Amino acid sequence: MATLARSFSSDSADIAVLVPNKSNPLSISYQQLHNHIAQFQAKLARLGVGHGAAVSLALVNSYEFIVAFLAASWQRAIAAPLNPAYKQEEFEFYIDDLSSTLVLIPRGSYIKDGPAVRAGRKYQAAIAECYWNGSEIVLDVKEQGKLQGNGGVGIQEAQPDDVALVLHTSGTTGRPKAVPLTHKNLTTTTRNIQATYNLTPADRTYLVMPLFHVHGLLAGFLAPLSSGGSVIVPTKFSASEFWPDFITHKANWYTAVPTIHQILLKTAVPNPVPQIRFIRSCSSPLSPKTFQELEKTFNAPVLEAYAMTEAAHQMTSNPLPPAKRQPGSVGLGQGMEVRILDDAGKEVAQGKEGEICVRGENVTKGYLNNPSANKSSFTKDGFFRTGDQGKKDADGYVIITGRIKELINKGGEKISPIELDNTLLHHPKVAEAVCFAIPDEGHYGEDIGAAVVLKSRGGASEAELKAWVESKLAKFKTPRQVWIVSQIPKTATGKIQRRKVAEAMLKVKAKL
Repeated sequence: MATLARSFSSDSADIAVLVPNKSNPLSISYQQLHNHIAQFQAKLARLGVGHGAAVSLALVNSYEFIVAFLAASWQRAIAAPLNPAYKQEEFEFYIDDLSSTLVLIPRGSYIKDGPAVRAGRKYQAAIAECYWNGSEIVLDVKEQGKLQGNGGVGIQEAQPDDVALVLHTSGTTGRPKAVPLTHKNLTTTTRNIQATYNLTPADRTYLVMPLFHVHGLLAGFLAPLSSGGSVIVPTKFSASEFWPDFITHKANWYTAVPTIHQILLKTAVPNPVPQIRFIRSCSSPLSPKTFQELEKTFNAPVLEAYAMTEAAHQMTSNPLPPAKRQPGSVGLGQGMEVRILDDAGKEVAQGKEGEICVRGENVTKGYLNNPSANKSSFTKDGFFRTGDQGKKDADGYVIITGRIKELINKGGEKISPIELDNTLLHHPKVAEAVCFAIPDEGHYGEDIGAAVVLKSRGGASEAELKAWVESKLAKFKTPRQVWIVSQIPKTATGKIQRRKVAEAMLKVKAKL
């Protein structure tokens, strides 16, 4: 099971993928999925796509994406999922960075000459529409690009150390870095996730995260598939359709970012509440307050996990009951080593803060074409430096105290923005809060800024929010400025990047 081609059953009649549709949902068995992937792999081979060729997928969550992704990996090619909402310059960066051989786009989009088409053409990639016709996934080649005249290649068999997937980091610390993940990386992670949550063929998950993101692709799709369970795959997350689909198609768990959990808490809850085996939260810190509201509202254990693209997603997680799940902690290492190291790479005493570092077969061996990042990101012992500050409690549970590059350094005092977020979120009138460093022209170097979304207009003033923080924390942790906004900038996956929020707020200030 060291390659994706061997990671799930090929002859089971059980449902693997279910695409919800009110009139005619698409229901695909494992046997059908295997056959459709093999058919599409043959089409890629005839086109000339083989070992090491990058296939960019500019597709929404869909059966087309699933088959194309798996077929590319089976053919020893490199699948490179991209956000279909990107602008042309963004597509150009990613297509150029991997020298993509082929760009896959949805049916009907070629004639519109959209940004993915123009970007692919600029770098001579082949361009093909990809769609389900009721019996197979069609590969409709519109431009052959650099594959023109190359001829086909044979059907190939993936090897454990072949790169199956390349995703880019979100770029919170600069230029996005290309993260190559091998078949061994991915199958190791799927086994770890399966073991963490005791996933079985009886489980069915509702996919709310995008498949171009490691969270959705690994935890929301590949891990359930490797366990023999079923995955419900809507085109996108919709709060109004979530519960009807969840109940109709008999899902019993889901994984999402805190933003989506918060949206569901504001959505009308079905009566009776469906039986939910567990709710998983990952990709951003989950406040203890949201944790408690989720468990109370949905009568299900909430398991916060910790993940990174470089680790093929999951690194730690809170365990299932009856084991302890701890609000404010991301749990225990899952199938890998987790250590808290100092700047010299030495493990600190339990309870002391340092950098969270991990080692395991799910971790990438290094970034593509980036020796400086590889040198700074790995210790001599092969531990990956996450860039997150944290500690282990007496039971070994990992507590993240902040992003090292996001810590607010106010006159030598290191302040965790996560602590400030949680304090503001406990204010009864606050719906969302993000804190970050802002420049201080005085002697502190940096001070504290906060962006806050209120539950209702006029619900609270800046002075009231500052007073709230001052009443809960040491005075030096009080934000110098609070921006009360209608929404906080987020990435396409609902993730918050503090640097981006800070830039947006400071631009607002500059215009005043």
